[in-house]
Amino acid sequence: MQVMFPLLLASTIGLQQVQAQQQNKKAAAPVNAEKEDALQKLSINLNPDTTVTTFHEVTVKGQKIPYKVIAGTQPVWDQDGKVLAGLFYTYYERTDVKDRAARPLVISFNGGPGTPSVWMQIAYTGPRLLNIDDEGYPVQPYGIHENPQSILDIADIVYIDPANTGFSRIVGKDVPREKFFGVNADIKYLAEWINTFVSRRSRWASPKYLVGESYGTTRVSGLALELQNAQWMYLNGVILVSPTDLGIARSGPVDAALRLPYFAATAWYHKALPADLQQKDLNAVLPEVEDFTIHELIPAMSQGGFLDEQKRKDIAAKMARYSGLSEKVILQHNLNVPPGFFWKELLRDKGFTVGRLDSRYRGMDREDAGDGPDYNAELTSWLHAFTPAINIYLREELKFGTDLKYMMFGPVHPWDRNGDNTGENLREAMAANPYLHVMIQSGYYDGACDYFNAKYSMWQLDPGGKLKDRLSWHGYRSGHMMYLRKDDLATGNDDIREFIRAATPKAGQSAKY
Repeated sequence: MQVMFPLLLASTIGLQQVQAQQQNKKAAAPVNAEKEDALQKLSINLNPDTTVTTFHEVTVKGQKIPYKVIAGTQPVWDQDGKVLAGLFYTYYERTDVKDRAARPLVISFNGGPGTPSVWMQIAYTGPRLLNIDDEGYPVQPYGIHENPQSILDIADIVYIDPANTGFSRIVGKDVPREKFFGVNADIKYLAEWINTFVSRRSRWASPKYLVGESYGTTRVSGLALELQNAQWMYLNGVILVSPTDLGIARSGPVDAALRLPYFAATAWYHKALPADLQQKDLNAVLPEVEDFTIHELIPAMSQGGFLDEQKRKDIAAKMARYSGLSEKVILQHNLNVPPGFFWKELLRDKGFTVGRLDSRYRGMDREDAGDGPDYNAELTSWLHAFTPAINIYLREELKFGTDLKYMMFGPVHPWDRNGDNTGENLREAMAANPYLHVMIQSGYYDGACDYFNAKYSMWQLDPGGKLKDRLSWHGYRSGHMMYLRKDDLATGNDDIREFIRAATPKAGQSAKY
């Protein structure tokens, strides 16, 4: 199973931003003079430890929520106290809360690896929302507005950009890249960073939750144990949005077969299934496909070339029925249809491809022939909407003045993927901490981290079944960033609210078996 985004290279540049405290939205000087003064202070030299604070208000569920935003950088040090990097973060804190110790803190990451936390920050859980239509497509004018679904009503949130993403940067050419760019290196330095952040913001007493999307789910699954074992910080919950495989083994027939339910969901969306299936609701179709996958497809594919010929044809016919593909192409692939081919083939006769991260999106290739799409239709659409919005928000509304490029994709290659045991790390953290709960959120139309693989990961995370009362899964009718669809934005945030409420223990409730 693939992770969220392809890695793109960008050049590393430095950071310095204007240090200021804005007490309200009224300008202290004429606008033009203030802007000119700020521009004179900008440079490309890194200040890895600085903040800007602004004050705001948002209406969530009909309730006015006052809050402050601290946008800034916090250092990563080596064992000798030398600064290695400055990580950019945006911290949202509700200001009318009297008991901060009882107030949950949500620590949020996105993935890639190589992307900042922009995606969930201005499209999911944060108090500001980028301008898109109800299905998630770009609209103009670009910009942001209130997010009436934000979870800021029940939790404070910090969005963290790992090294070389967003405005975060490694300091100096002599800093070893292996300290940052790998499964376990990433987890180790971020755990240290979180410890410092929690200490600086006096949040040790607060119930704590990690949320990660895509590769961010690998990150937070590993962090659950690293924070526990190396920082002595115990969590109440981990939220996995569009999870990767978390290092949980799957290959051969299992890997190939698990794709079919996603194929079926996509075909249903594009009205490519037979009439009797098409007239059913998606949630009535998918259980049938899942049952076939587990009880017939995996056993059949396990027999490989020794599968009875008639049985092979019967299996191919059912796969064709559920996938929208022809029996011919399924048999040509020996029942193992690659995702890339599916994205190209499903709507080939209509002249379209379907998106990888969200197969609701259609693309147009140079030619209809070929084994895979020319480009990711959904990713192009998202960058179209997100890039202007985050630059407008951070630079203009949050007053984070800098000449830096905000890197939607940063130079983090090569990424060391050795030793990915993050699924087992998460299980171990849950076993040792009776407070710790896990929730998974998946979009049915996500072809990179598909929903049925997410279910499989949940099933295999705890093969003994001892922790299953603390594991839950939710599906949504959109793709990788399922919150881009207006209805799922509301439902997804409500599910997070309920998860936080359920996983936050009552006063005096003991953590014990």
